[in-house]
Amino acid sequence: MLTLADFKGEWRITREITDRLTGNAGRLEGTATFTDDAPDTLLYEERGRLRLGDGPEMAATRRYRWHFADGRVDMTFDDGSAFHSFVPHSYVSGTDHQCGDDAYAVRYDFIPWPRWRAVWVVTGPRKDYTSVTEFTR
Repeated sequence: MLTLADFKGEWRITREITDRLTGNAGRLEGTATFTDDAPDTLLYEERGRLRLGDGPEMAATRRYRWHFADGRVDMTFDDGSAFHSFVPHSYVSGTDHQCGDDAYAVRYDFIPWPRWRAVWVVTGPRKDYTSVTEFTR
């Protein structure tokens, strides 16, 4: 089982996005940094450059909080509202997240640690895409 200390620090990230609604592909390259935020909690900050389809390259940022407790990670948005939970071990699904009519499902692959991957499949009336993020040191 991976712990808070295993994630701490800076990771290089690449993200491939396949949008089935528009037929466009996207790519993000950047960093994800995990820093101490509160007891048993890491602040996840992502910064990168994103290009969607033939559009211009743009800056992209995200922030989440990862709270480690009882062998799992409870992830929240930056404002503290719940996002999803998962067990940081092996090849595992996280809990699904409903956002309006759109459903977010994630699968993590920690088997090749210290490389790991998060695959999000998002479906709904306004969204239909897959996002694959690779994390490396």
